[in-house]
Amino acid sequence: MRIATFHYQGRRQVGVVSEDGATLRPLELGDARAQRGVLSLIEDRASGTAWPAPTGASVALGDVRLEAPLPLPRRNIFCVGRNYHAHAKELSSSVFKNNTAKADAWPIVFTKVPECVIGPEDEVRLPGESVSSQIDYEAELAVVIGTGGRNIARSEALSHVFGYTIVNDVTARDVQMRHQQWDLGKSFDTFCPMGPWIVTADALDGTRTRVRCWVNGELRQDGQTTDFIFDIPSLIEACSRGITLYPGDVIATGTPAGVGMGMSPPQYLRAGDTVRIEIDGLGTLENRFV
Repeated sequence: MRIATFHYQGRRQVGVVSEDGATLRPLELGDARAQRGVLSLIEDRASGTAWPAPTGASVALGDVRLEAPLPLPRRNIFCVGRNYHAHAKELSSSVFKNNTAKADAWPIVFTKVPECVIGPEDEVRLPGESVSSQIDYEAELAVVIGTGGRNIARSEALSHVFGYTIVNDVTARDVQMRHQQWDLGKSFDTFCPMGPWIVTADALDGTRTRVRCWVNGELRQDGQTTDFIFDIPSLIEACSRGITLYPGDVIATGTPAGVGMGMSPPQYLRAGDTVRIEIDGLGTLENRFV
């Protein structure tokens, strides 16, 4: 099932996308609950509350403006660094050579503030060269938690997953390097495009899918989630170690090789560039940088 948050006839609404991807069937959430997007449904399922019935006729996908499925996540997004073997290798001689993840170590985890989330049709605002001149893209599969918990065992972790979405972990590399701790360089306004919807876990195997990214039509990233250093159950186990995860929490699982910083010479984003991300079985996220 694909569940989307969208804007239609002056209102934010939540609905189920048809199998052919041509239409949406709105659900009767009410305006207040719809403001939270799909999070309202995630919390309903976690509490055992039945989802609201569809309301009215289906709406053509082309007639709505898709928004981030979680327009304002309940708290910071958990993000994982250096989680594809090929990506770790491409940065092994970079300024990050001393914190490259290893299969026998702990994952690198940082966060992005919830306010940096934007939708699949929104523009990413470059901050200006006086703030950062090294803006990079990172195509990522994101896990959306459905059932909360603390100290979740790896063997039980996938049962806590509600579904999956796409994020672009946009990064100001010079700011990231300057501060060492990564949060500031990852959390600029508009630096977390998300969407186009959430695909529920029964409809997508996130452990075996393909992540691709194009910049201005040029394929830059092409990786399989089977190349993860830390698989999805391991990430959930690590993020919940001593920390309670809640329904609606998001874990971005890392990016494949092919980021701008890893190219020779590095190729950073400029105004007018378009970044398109596709994940098999999930959909497409495309944003213009201005």
